Amino acid sequence: MKALDDYSASRKQILDYFGCVESWQVLPFDDARDYYWRLEGEGPGRVYFADSEAELDGQYGNYYINEIYTYYHLPKWIYRGAEYTMVVVDTQTDGNKLLKVFTNANERK
Repeated sequence: MKALDDYSASRKQILDYFGCVESWQVLPFDDARDYYWRLEGEGPGRVYFADSEAELDGQYGNYYINEIYTYYHLPKWIYRGAEYTMVVVDTQTDGNKLLKVFTNANERK
């Protein structure tokens, strides 16, 4: 089961990068590194993201909104690293909660 060992090691490496320690609930990662994105609040709040800057600014096309999931077992809900930011989100769809990873260079204020 090398694949399972590799998966566990990779998951730990990603969480260590962000300084995130899981407890009780294990949330899946969502790779959002290609999106342009913007935060509203630090929790509660929202993360807005889109395929392009124009879609993010104009709020059209491939434009999305997720609520910041203020999961009380975590000390914070936004984890900033040197190159990437991980946001704990609630998609408000089918009970899905995710660890969404964005590229810092694509963040817009």
